[in-house]
This record gives sequence, structure tokens and C-alpha cells, in this order.
Amino acid sequence: MASTQNPNNPAAARRAKLEEARRKERARERRGRILTIGASVAVVAALVAGGGYLMAQADEKEKKDQQAKTSPVTGERSWDKLTQEHVATKVDYPMNPPVGGDHNQVWMNCAGDVYKDAVPNVNAVHSLEHGAVWVTYNEKASDADVEALAKKVKATPYSLMSPVKDQKDPLMLSAWGKQVTVKSASDDRVAQFFTKYVQGPQTPEPGAACTGGLDK
Repeated sequence: MASTQNPNNPAAARRAKLEEARRKERARERRGRILTIGASVAVVAALVAGGGYLMAQADEKEKKDQQAKTSPVTGERSWDKLTQEHVATKVDYPMNPPVGGDHNQVWMNCAGDVYKDAVPNVNAVHSLEHGAVWVTYNEKASDADVEALAKKVKATPYSLMSPVKDQKDPLMLSAWGKQVTVKSASDDRVAQFFTKYVQGPQTPEPGAACTGGLDK
């Protein structure tokens, strides 16, 4: 009787090939597990690092926002004791653009609205009462600055923008009782003014609507 260990035995040869195939398959599985574990570790490490970076960015932004809110805006002008009556007539405001006072009962829509033409002061003032920031410009402002500020307004709820032909400076920002002239759209005071006064502490009616009003 022939021995099963005889390499010339067909059955033994088949068993040897099958065992070799199984050995190679186990080796592939081990390599696959190692690669999977390595990839998982890399992904987790990347997520941890990315999460830490995002948290650091968020902390830095919070610090900057807090500093913007608590620091005075250089060159800012302020008015207090502004009246808030609803009127149906034109109002002669002591500043241009106006930053508060009696106004029409209908506000200008200020959910990031950019108006190409002048808007009624009496309606824009009502928007300021609701916590909006109003960006205005005259014909001396550069197209690049106007475009950049329009982009910022469109991305900011509780803001609006319109031309004011007879204002004294090319670029001005107004909130209720607050106003500043800026040199350009990249002036640091633009971001600070928005951070500080969009729905800021100066707002007489925080949370009031900026939609459903006048949309000229």
C-alpha cells in the first residue's frame, strides 16, 4: 500500500497544494487586518488632530469676537436719548445717514439686503431699531469696496446696504446710535462694527423682524 506522504501520491500532492493555498490566504488576511488597523489608527489620529485644530480656531474666533465687542471702535460717533415714535411724515434727522429717531412704522428689509438705489431714511432707521447695521456709500467709493461690502452684507442677517449720495464720506457704517467712517472694505473696523452692533447691546428691539417690511 502506498504511503500518503509520498510526494508522488496524487492525493498527497493535492493536500499539500490545498494546505499551501490556505497558508497563503491566512497570510493575506493577516496583512489585510494589519493594513486596516493601520489605516484606522491614521484616520483616528487625523480626526483628533483636525478636531483639535478646529477647536483652537473656534476658541481664537471667540476671543477675537469678544475683544471686538468690548473694545471701542476707533473714530466712532455716538448719539443717545434718540426718540422712537412711529410717524407717517418725513423726519429731519440731525445726522446723515441717520442713526435713530422717529421713523416710519414699516422697516426696510434687512436680512442681508443690498439696494442699488437710495432707500427712505424713515424706513432704514426702523431697521436700525431692530438691530441692523446699515452700510452706505456715495459716488466717491470705489467699485471694489462697494462690491466687497455688498458681499459681506449679503452674508450677514440683520444688515442692509444702499447708496446715500449726499453723505460726507465715501463709506459709512451705521447702527442705532452709532456711526463710523471707514477707509475701505478691508478696514479692520468693518468687521468689528458688524461683530459689535449686529443685534448688539445698542439695539432697542432685539430679535424684531428684518423681513416682511419694505423691499424697494
